[in-house]
Order: sequence, then structure tokens, then C-alpha cells
Amino acid sequence: MQYNYEYEYFKKSADYILSKIDFKPEIALILGSCLGTLADEIQEPIVIDYKDIPNFLTTTVESHAGKLILGELSGKKVVCMSGRFHYYEGYDFEQLVTPIRVFHLLGVETVILTNAAGAVNTSYNPGEIMIMKDHIKLMGASPVRGKNIEEFGPRFFDMTNVYTEEYRELAKMVSKKLGMKINEGVYFYTAGPQFESPSEIKAIRALGGDAVGMSTVTEVITAAHCGMKVLGLSLITNMGAGILDEAVTTDEVDVTAEKAAQNFKSLLRDIIREM
Repeated sequence: MQYNYEYEYFKKSADYILSKIDFKPEIALILGSCLGTLADEIQEPIVIDYKDIPNFLTTTVESHAGKLILGELSGKKVVCMSGRFHYYEGYDFEQLVTPIRVFHLLGVETVILTNAAGAVNTSYNPGEIMIMKDHIKLMGASPVRGKNIEEFGPRFFDMTNVYTEEYRELAKMVSKKLGMKINEGVYFYTAGPQFESPSEIKAIRALGGDAVGMSTVTEVITAAHCGMKVLGLSLITNMGAGILDEAVTTDEVDVTAEKAAQNFKSLLRDIIREM
């Protein structure tokens, strides 16, 4: 299906959100399965249900709250998505531009994206964090396929340095101060909702992937189109299929995420403070 979005389609969403606040958010946070509770720490929060925002999407994932929270975190004005949207929920790739484009119209210049991911690199361990330095997306359409909207960005755009180097270095510095081990690697995007097969994990490793997940990349591409700065952080919640002699389960992902969430939140709070 072709989505003939126009600039005004996204502006309607942004105008509704702007009518609820009296400040311009500096940073947008999109929280994956492991970090939803960070939204509870936003001061003087203004909470908006996704379903109340014109032309916005709604999440169908039970563990995702489906709320937009605006306020202050670590001294910065933020807009935070507690719950994101995925291709596996039934959305087309072109629909997944919506949050980032709306944030761009709110005045946001920096996007922090978090996710839960499986380790492909066998030197990684569950509970560790990986800074995304690049990604691989070999399936499906580009989210910015279709008519180009010049107000957001050019028809053709570079993807060389979409994961902002200064923010990656900042994440390393903060993790060192906190005494946390941190990895830096390539995130491989898959459609889901099924976990990858052992042979797929071997193929992903051969292609240069260090971690694998079902989100984030469509948001990064959209942010790159809009000229926004990006920091991507993956919480390694499990080893990829076939690395260990056991099945990958949702319970394993959730348990590891819960155990590691406090460290992850500490890292993220300090990164935001230093931005």
C-alpha cells in the first residue's frame, strides 16, 4: 500500500501535543522493552495516550504502556515514548515514520533509542549494553519510501554517520565512570515476531551483525532523513538461537531486562545530563 502522507498530516499530531505543553523538548526518548519504567522518573510529567493524538499510531504490545510523556529528566526537557511501534504488529514500514517526524516538528534535535536485543557476537553476555555504531537492514521497504516531503529532508540522503559519534563517545565515557562494561557493535534488524533460527544467527554473524532485534532501525532511518542526531543503545537480553543449547524465550528476555534495568537507567540518566 502506498501512503500519500503530506506535511500537514504529521503537523496535526505535533500541534495537538504542543497545545498540551509550554516548552520545546530537546531530546526524544523511545524506550524499548527494558526501560519503560524510566518514564516514571520524568519530573512534572504531562502524559498523553497515543490513542488521543491525531494521526498517531497505537501499540499492541502488552508490555508497552502506549503513552507519550513530556517533562524534565536529568535537567533536560524531554519527550518520551513509553512503548514503540513495530513492523510485526502489522504496520507497514511507511507508517513507522510517524513518531520521529512528529518529534522533529516539536523541535527535537536529538533522539535516544533503546531496545532489547539478542547477542550474535559470542563475546557478549546477557545483561550487557551495546552502543549501536551501525545497522544492517536487508528486508522490507524503507520507511521513507513514497512521495518525499521536502520539509523533513531530501529525496536521497547519506547513512554513513547516522549514529552520532560524539554521543557514542559520551556513552563510553559515562559507562566508564559508572564502572559498567559496554560494547559497541552493529545491530541487525529482523522483522519478527518470531525469534531468529540458529542458521539465521550464523548468517547474521557472517554478515557482520553483533546483536539482533526487531525495532529501532526504521526510527533511525527516519531520524537520518530529518537530520537529527541519534544515540542507539541495546540491552543484550539473551544469546542468539543456537549459541547455547536452549530455546530463546520471552520470559528469558523479560527476566534479564528486569535485572539489568537499573544499571541501564543509571547510564541513560547520566548520558542525558551530559548532553
